[in-house]
Amino acid sequence: MPKQKTHSGLKKRIKVTGTGKLMRGQAYTGHLAMSKTTKQNRQLRGETTVHASDKKRIKSLISNLL
Repeated sequence: MPKQKTHSGLKKRIKVTGTGKLMRGQAYTGHLAMSKTTKQNRQLRGETTVHASDKKRIKSLISNLL
């Protein structure tokens, strides 16, 4: 059986912390920031964790990075 390849698009978007949590960037930050409030833009900065229901699927796609 061939080796599982790491999903190259996902490895650019996900970071694994030292404790094994998966971090991702926030959505809704790509463009049209001027129509959002300052508070919205500030709260969308930084990273957030991947939801628990998505972890199993994502871990299988980036299993070589873990």
